[in-house]
Amino acid sequence: MFKIQIELKKDIHFPEVKGVYIAAVKEEIKDGDGTEWSVYLINNQSLGIETVIIVSEGFSKKDKTSTLRKTIPFLPEKSYAKLELLPEELLKLTNQYKVSFFLNNQLLDKTYTFKNHTIKDSALTEIPLLPHKGILAQ
Repeated sequence: MFKIQIELKKDIHFPEVKGVYIAAVKEEIKDGDGTEWSVYLINNQSLGIETVIIVSEGFSKKDKTSTLRKTIPFLPEKSYAKLELLPEELLKLTNQYKVSFFLNNQLLDKTYTFKNHTIKDSALTEIPLLPHKGILAQ
């Protein structure tokens, strides 16, 4: 039975996800009292993506956050959606985002990861579509 499952899995085609990103962006707090990190899902493709499911959590060897689940029914082409605020105390953790969505009636998924201590000012760079600098998850 196990051998059959392995053989079947290798025959399934999993297309590479292109043009969809997760970014941590440093933004001014609305009342002007400092900055905060926010996480965005970016669709930089020429088509919208549907039934987007995001599951995220932060973890280290000794700590783990609760799991966040979010659904976005439709994210148009060349657009983005804010997913969550990322408090300073979570920057020491590895933060992982599992994203699944439909594109042209095909299910795609990808896991994006910010390794611990990689979300920091010295790593800021230009981010597609967003007006602020940030860091793309790997």
